[in-house]
Amino acid sequence: MGVKQPEWSPAKLDISNLSPLGLNDRQKAFDETFCRRIDGMFLGYVSSIDRKLIHPQETESGNRELLMPLKGLEAASRETMSQEGLNSAAVPLCAEDVQGDGRWKSLHNRFVLDCKDKEPDVLFVGDSMVQLLQQYEIWRDLFSPLHALNFGIGGDTTRHVLWRLENGELENIKPKVIVLWVGTNNHEHTAEEVVGGIEAIVHLINIRQPQAKVVVLGLLPRGEKPNPLREKNAEVNMLLKRSLLKFPNMQFLNVDAEFVHSDGTISHHDMFDYLHLTQIGYAKVCKPVYELLVQLLEETPEEKQATLA
Repeated sequence: MGVKQPEWSPAKLDISNLSPLGLNDRQKAFDETFCRRIDGMFLGYVSSIDRKLIHPQETESGNRELLMPLKGLEAASRETMSQEGLNSAAVPLCAEDVQGDGRWKSLHNRFVLDCKDKEPDVLFVGDSMVQLLQQYEIWRDLFSPLHALNFGIGGDTTRHVLWRLENGELENIKPKVIVLWVGTNNHEHTAEEVVGGIEAIVHLINIRQPQAKVVVLGLLPRGEKPNPLREKNAEVNMLLKRSLLKFPNMQFLNVDAEFVHSDGTISHHDMFDYLHLTQIGYAKVCKPVYELLVQLLEETPEEKQATLA
């Protein structure tokens, strides 16, 4: 796909490592930051004063790391990442509190607490397609009995899900299966970049939850009539079928369910706003998901032996 994929290695920032640049004078200019190693390339750091990406010299310790603030990164770094061939869809991002009510962070904090208080066998993670599922009877009928948790937040992109999973939503739990459904909100990214973002999430899950089997759900068609976003989602699904084969314990499930009619339209009976599913729409999607989960939750003889050991 021609896009360099990151290998995530989060660690707290040690500004002293960059002393050759005289960063002691700049320390007050930093937000809370994380260091990330990306293909061994040192791109620089972002000043929280002017949001300019600064390219310092290589440090004496040979430490080549990309410093990314958890907020305010967009304007300065997206252009640089594009120039360097990096995929911003695979870069974690804390959602901006545009409306000023803090709901996104409150949901995230609640999910982190759920990880401490509950023991799920199945974890659903994603955007509004996951979040709204919990509002319908089908969640209580099919997935609650499987001891499932729902970590969906409306409007999330691959970047937001990456940030959430890196910041507590995979801690203190050991789910047997993790269902990932995200990508339709990555409007600014190409299909290839969306796939790279999903791959980054799967890679993180494999590292943090190696025992878990991962199910990636395909993106649904959207819009009443044919449109570019619908075409992009279809391309994402096509690319995912091939790219995700390289990950262990991973399955891709296309849940299109023939939502697009022969005339190219989508019915409001399936998607009330031509994006989000109705109860009828969820029934079509959830049947194959449930059947796959039941199959995956059945332990193999090897898994049973490992559990008893």
